[in-house]
Amino acid sequence: MTINFKSLCNEYVQGVNPYIPGKPISELQRELGLTRISKLASNENPLGCSPIAVEAMQKAALDIARYPDGNSYQLRDALAEFWKVRSNQILLGNGSNEVLELIARTFAGSGDEIIFSQYAFAVYEISTQLVGATPIKVPAKGFAHDLEAMASAITDNTKIIYIANPNNPTGTVFDQSVWNEFIVKVPKNVLVVVDEAYIEYAQAKMVNDYPDVMQDLESYPNILITRTFSKAYGLAGLRIGALIAQSEVIDLIQRVREPFNVNAMAQAGALAALQDQAFIKQSIVLNNQGMQQIEDFLNEKGINFIESYGNFITARFKNASQLNQELLKEGVIVRPQAGYGMTDYLRISIGSETENQHFIEALTKLA
Repeated sequence: MTINFKSLCNEYVQGVNPYIPGKPISELQRELGLTRISKLASNENPLGCSPIAVEAMQKAALDIARYPDGNSYQLRDALAEFWKVRSNQILLGNGSNEVLELIARTFAGSGDEIIFSQYAFAVYEISTQLVGATPIKVPAKGFAHDLEAMASAITDNTKIIYIANPNNPTGTVFDQSVWNEFIVKVPKNVLVVVDEAYIEYAQAKMVNDYPDVMQDLESYPNILITRTFSKAYGLAGLRIGALIAQSEVIDLIQRVREPFNVNAMAQAGALAALQDQAFIKQSIVLNNQGMQQIEDFLNEKGINFIESYGNFITARFKNASQLNQELLKEGVIVRPQAGYGMTDYLRISIGSETENQHFIEALTKLA
């Protein structure tokens, strides 16, 4: 007897294309038996994480038989002080991905619309589909968010607008003046979710022009901000992200959040990592140097790329799909962008100087 399980699931789930993560090093080792592999596909920190965080996690492991603090009290308190908000304005999640999905699950459903930009992070569309809402994908402007067009796309059915700054996978940003012009146009009953996963890199590069969205929380209570410990803090393996919003918003999402969604190791590691801002500065310096290393090479070869404010760079190549396969054979893992409709593009994470050089050598060999 066979069962048509597809007919049993919610109709909107059938149309979801699952998120496909970057290829793991272990998988490429199994497939090709390579010993030298540089993973430049998932925007991870090549420095790893703070040694202070490692020590804190080792200590936390001794008490691993106990459930974690379900409210993440210590970490939320530390983040509140660091971000200059109240602790009841913070919610923690299993990566910012979970937080983004929780927002959709709490505030949107069938008949509602969720706006996001073309080439924006895939999770926005997936979250929209998972709650049965209608995705409104606004055409990009030079691979960047067109905030003016996104504001014009708002209707009576709009519930949420997802915005990434910087954007993944293109690395583009909008500045303070563009943000100011946009936010005044958004009705107060439309939630504006600003995804700042790469804020540490962008702030360092833009200095005075990067929008200070956090300072607008009181003036515009419909703003929600997401952050992560996966990028500059180097804790991607722990999966821990945060939401900063009005306490009323946090209270509603808490009702949807799974209990103990942030594990004890993640809480301990993030709390310690937050206190090691010297490591963040070191990570930014390395990223800037690596970005320059890759940009200089691409410019030398006449390869077009999108100026990036994150820890990755997206470049255009002839036969990008085939080139990706050839790079894998050389032990270099990058990220194809065909899933975003950018079939001619590959995204290259900024690695260590040695990893970046591996990419440069491999591409020179294949070109």
